This record gives sequence, structure tokens and C-alpha cells, in this order.
Amino acid sequence: MTAPQIYVSFPGTAREALSFYADVFGGELFLHSYEEFGRKDGPPDAIAHGVLKGVVAVAGSDAAEGQNSVRLQGVMLSLLGTAEPEVLHGWFDKLAVGGWVVDPLGPKPWGASDGQVIDQHGLHWLIGYESGLEPAESVQEGQPA
Repeated sequence: MTAPQIYVSFPGTAREALSFYADVFGGELFLHSYEEFGRKDGPPDAIAHGVLKGVVAVAGSDAAEGQNSVRLQGVMLSLLGTAEPEVLHGWFDKLAVGGWVVDPLGPKPWGASDGQVIDQHGLHWLIGYESGLEPAESVQEGQPA
């Protein structure tokens, strides 16, 4: 199934950021420099394209001179129910290192457990799970929800 993948323009920190996400989520990290891509609009060792392939996929590059870098407002990357609770707690804790916990990951009045964290690279994550609930019936392709 195809799903949107986040692609982030980092302010010269793509190598550090994508390596951080590889440490958090695991997976395989591929990094390609401006020099490899024949780009002259930034330092040769800047990242022209990087992708983390795995359970959580993240891609990005270093913004070229004059281009905007990541600045998210009103957007969260949701990992609700994407792994077992222990894994989600581990991801949350790792993302919080050097970042900011907006709302601790824990039980909520509506019966779910979730939390929000903005990591050290500025991405806002919503992580959580619902214990003991069956998944909702899936919507058929092309059918209204």
C-alpha cells in the first residue's frame, strides 16, 4: 500500500538528522551528497538526497542556498498504533532526547495512551496506542469512509 512519506528540507543538518532517525527507528539509511549528484548550489558534502527505509521511513536533504528549511506548524507526524506499546515508548523516549516533550506518553481519559514530542530537529511527533481495542473495519478502496 502506498502512503505519503515525509521529505524534509533541513538547514544543513540532514546527515545528523537522518542518522538520528536511523538510531531511533532502525532501518537502512542511504545518503547522497551534493557532489555525488553534481550539484553546485551548496557545499559538496551537503546531503542532496537521503532516505531512511524501515518500519518508519523519513527522507530529506539539506536545503540549497536560498531555499526554505523545515518549519512545521499545525502538523504532527502520527505513529499512533504503528507498533507494540513497548516499542512506541522507546521511540518516544529517544525522540525526546535533546527535544521537547509537549505531552508525556501516558494514559488519557478516553482510554488510549498517547503523547507528543518535538525532536531536536524540529519534527513534531504524536505517538500512542489503544489497549484492548479491535482495529476498525477497513474501508474498501474507492469507497467513502
